[in-house]
Formats: sequence, structure tokens, C-alpha cells
Amino acid sequence: MKENIGIAIHGGAGTILKAEMTEEKEALYKKGLEDALNCGYKILENGGSATDAVEKTVIVLEDNPLFNAGKGSVFNHKGNHEMDASIMDGSNLNAGAICCVDQFKNPIHLARLVMEKSEHVILTGDGAMQFGELMNCKKEKENYFFDEFRHQQWLEIKDTDRFQLDHSSKNNPKKFGTVGAVALDSKGSLAAATSTGGMTNKKFGRIGDSSIIGAGNYANNKTCAVSCTGSGEFFIRGVVAYDLSCLMEMSKMTIEDAAHQVIHTRLQEIGGDGGLIAIDNKGNITMPFNTEGMYRAAKSKTSLNIVEIY
Repeated sequence: MKENIGIAIHGGAGTILKAEMTEEKEALYKKGLEDALNCGYKILENGGSATDAVEKTVIVLEDNPLFNAGKGSVFNHKGNHEMDASIMDGSNLNAGAICCVDQFKNPIHLARLVMEKSEHVILTGDGAMQFGELMNCKKEKENYFFDEFRHQQWLEIKDTDRFQLDHSSKNNPKKFGTVGAVALDSKGSLAAATSTGGMTNKKFGRIGDSSIIGAGNYANNKTCAVSCTGSGEFFIRGVVAYDLSCLMEMSKMTIEDAAHQVIHTRLQEIGGDGGLIAIDNKGNITMPFNTEGMYRAAKSKTSLNIVEIY
């Protein structure tokens, strides 16, 4: 048994202004992060796998309406929900992802079923829905996903060509809504999971980085596990999650240096903003972001235990 275990989570990055956050709401966000973090860490403490830990952690975040994933997903231009998710096992590079699904309570569980019960990596739309039904994946009625705050935000822009990167106010349009988790288990295996409801008022079946392996989600036992949040188009163009792993593997950079290079230099050079969480195969954790805030938390056996927003 290896000594190190650790987990890091995020609930989105962006222009999270302290001036617009009430004490009550900040406490709710922090409790939501703590509940998810403790769920995953307990699995690791009990000898569970990193894959189990990240899936169960993301499920806790998907079930919390404060975060733009699962129950808290934003509305697309038709007033419906389109959810994306992915999961990756660093021990064998197996991965599963789903795009543009609705009704399923926990998209991350459906992504894991794609990884373990199909021969594919990504399923999308109707096909993903059919697969989920075949797997008896739990569904919910439309009203389960209804959130008044999200709905009002959509009503403000639904007849325009605008879209918003999550449930921020009009004067705060850049709070990117994605949730994610990365973990190292006691056997030395890494895993990463990411889930999102996408953009408010999004059109044309838009897919962001959250369900794209190597862009918004990646895990490899040789290096690290990564989950991203931010302006998805730029994370896709920069292949950000794999870029971090590649810098570690090929350039022998530390996880801290590689993550800093990716978020503060390489991503910004192409105009992207956001952040990521990452853990390496020794249990080192880094959570950089180039925005005003990122909902994030981390816990490891080496006494790291933080929950932060700004």
C-alpha cells in the first residue's frame, strides 16, 4: 500500500466577485464543496479506487443545484438541458464520455458506463440516451432540473444570440460552470472526472471541453490527473489537460510548474481563461486559475485540507 492518497475538486472558475457574494451563499458553496470532498476522501481512506472516488465526488456536486452540472444545469436556447461529462482511469487510459444528454440524473455515471460497458469513448445525443436507457441509468423528470435562478437568467437572453458561461448575473457574465474531481488512491492509481451543464442559451448542440479527453479531462498514472473549467473552446484548442501531462512527461516539469505554464502562459496566449485542478502520482496537488476566482477544495494524507473560492 502506498502512503499517499489525495483528492482535489472544483465547482467552476471565472469572475466570481466577493462583492456579489452574500455570506450565506458563500457558506452554502463551501459546504457543497466540503460535502463532495469528504465523500471522495472517505472512499480513498477506506482503500477505494481513484475512479470510484472521482465519480462519487462528482455525483455529490451534480446533485447540488448550486453547481452547473446535473440538477443545477443551465438552460439551452430551447429551454432544455444538455449535459456533458467524462471520466478517465489513469491506470489503463480507459475513458468514457457523453455529450448533449438530458433527463439523466448523474451524467458522470453514464460516462463511466460508457468507459466500462461499451467499446467506445464518446457517445452523444440520442445514441448516448439510448445507451443510458439500455444500462438502466437513473432518469429524472424535467422539473427535477428546474432552477428558478437559472431560468430567469435564460429568460433575459433567450431571444438573442448571446450566451452565458453559467449562472452569473448580467454584470458578471464569466463564472464558468463545470464540476470536476481528481484523485490518487492508495494503490498509486490516478483518475479524473468532469461534468457540466454547458452554457446558458447555447445552440447547435455545442460541446465544450468537459467531455473531450485531453482537453478538459485527463488521467495517466505516469504523470497526473487533470480536470479543467473555463472557456471551453480555448481549452479544446490548447488540449490543456493533456498539455499539462505532456509537459511533465516530456519536459520533466513538476506538476506545479507545468500547471502554471499551461494556465498562466499557454492558455492566455490564445485568449483563454479559466483554471484546473491536478494531482500527480506522488500526491502533489495544484489548482491554478487566471480568473478572479475558482470554487475549489483539496484534501490529502499530507495534511492538505483547503476549501477556497477567491
